[in-house]
Amino acid sequence: MTESNDDILTRPLGVAEAQAPDQPSGRYGRIVAALRRPKVAAGAIAAAFVASLGLVVALGDPQGGEPHAEAVIAIREAVARPAAPVAAVEPQVATTAPGQGQLQRSAEEIESASGVTVVRPLGSAPTDAVVIRVPSPTAPRLAAAPDPRISETGRHGIMPKLGEGRVRALDVYARSEDTGTGPRIAIVVTGLGVGQAATAGATARLPAAVSLAFLPYGSEAERAAARARDAGHEVFLQLPMEPFDYPDSDPGPQGLLTSLKGPENADRLAWALARFPGYVGTVNFMGSKLMADAAFEPILREIGARGLGFLDDGTGPKPATAPVNKTRTPVARAEIVLDATPRADAIDAALAQAEARARSNGFTLVSASGAALTVDRIARWARDLDTRGLRIVPASVALRGARDKRVSTAD
Repeated sequence: MTESNDDILTRPLGVAEAQAPDQPSGRYGRIVAALRRPKVAAGAIAAAFVASLGLVVALGDPQGGEPHAEAVIAIREAVARPAAPVAAVEPQVATTAPGQGQLQRSAEEIESASGVTVVRPLGSAPTDAVVIRVPSPTAPRLAAAPDPRISETGRHGIMPKLGEGRVRALDVYARSEDTGTGPRIAIVVTGLGVGQAATAGATARLPAAVSLAFLPYGSEAERAAARARDAGHEVFLQLPMEPFDYPDSDPGPQGLLTSLKGPENADRLAWALARFPGYVGTVNFMGSKLMADAAFEPILREIGARGLGFLDDGTGPKPATAPVNKTRTPVARAEIVLDATPRADAIDAALAQAEARARSNGFTLVSASGAALTVDRIARWARDLDTRGLRIVPASVALRGARDKRVSTAD
């Protein structure tokens, strides 16, 4: 049925043709959605503009020649902010507000000099800052990054290398294990760096001994990782890798694929390794197919040759016949995925299971996503952990414990 000109003009633009975009699901859905969002929004704006321009050219201005008036409505935000907690020494507020850049620099200089760790939404004003931790004199501090002894400049930027005397990033950038006795639980939280709220929440709320893994795609990944390290968190780099259901699940434009030739995967790996400094090792992002394929061996060899380790986050199926790690690269696999079922009761049950395994074996490695619900349950669980005789230790403990062992990627 052919629409009249009146129908075309009165129907909201694009209504008949609008389709709901596919929504990614599973543990990586939040991350994939965050990576897609800018493209979807830009496409919708462009389509609406082109459609509007076409109608005006074809039909003319429907109100051309008629008298009309335009009213400008000013909308002001009048949302009251709750008063922020006042510290022991209240900061002085300047009577004349300097420029945004000057405020940002001044705030960061004060934070750096005082040792106070601050996390703020990226791009916000210093007045929106949230003070998350004031380190005690005995708190372990991470080594500055990049360390020139274990760094070199490659095609895509600065990346780690094995230093003289076999000095490794795995050792230099690792968080030292807190003193104490009792069963140990290592936790690595993945998927950070692409969602500002999730990244800031994980950095602020989780105990400093929890390790954080960052994707290479975030535009602010370097700053976010640096802030996490300032807060005492050991950090990892996530490598986008091919899953079994690729391309339905896509690790992104720099994903390491079984179909690529060795030099192509090597260049993509080098690109990822140059995204930010200070990480102790790498963690998979997707990757179930690649890790079960012979194409993974040269990648794993390069990781080890640069003084790094590799963590399998345990989200994929454990391969029945995984390729043997002949590279002597430190490798470990998470035994429990805390939010495999993303419900509060299921996460609590997985944490209880991790406790039981740690008491039985003395140590266990677990992984989790940076989703708000997961971070909340871990933070609640960790509040009185010491009273239960358990300790959280950095995930690098699993890799440094595997040093000089021939470990299967499935172990």
